[in-house]
Amino acid sequence: MKLQTKHLGEVDIQQEEIYQFEQGLPAFEEETAFVLLPFSNDNIFFILQSVNNPELAFVVANPFHFFNDYQVKLSDSVLEQLAIEKEEDVAIFSVLTLEEPFNKTTANLQAPIVLNASKNKGKQFVLTESDYQTKHSLFPQQAQTAENEKGGR
Repeated sequence: MKLQTKHLGEVDIQQEEIYQFEQGLPAFEEETAFVLLPFSNDNIFFILQSVNNPELAFVVANPFHFFNDYQVKLSDSVLEQLAIEKEEDVAIFSVLTLEEPFNKTTANLQAPIVLNASKNKGKQFVLTESDYQTKHSLFPQQAQTAENEKGGR
């Protein structure tokens, strides 16, 4: 089927590529169907695109690429809601807040997107008992250097 997207124009998707978010996403509870589209060739950045609303899309990334010590412990209720049986079926993504310049972009590590690839189910899961925040710099060294250079002018 053809899907109009916010960032990639019209793309072809298959029905089996659609993830069902039974409860939607926080603040977008009515949006329950999304597809994950590649946004770069390196399998790091993706677009989580609403199937029903072409203007609703989130840039997401594999957080483990940027935060080696990042840990997500899924609750039993999430495991049940997403029908997760095997760890290898799970994919974790962080929603990014894009900034200009790009090296100031942040990732929401407090509320990762959890996907069960084998059952096509997804959920945004809030880590309530962690120190993670909604804005962690993807490139902390570069952002600090840019800030220092800006302040030095």
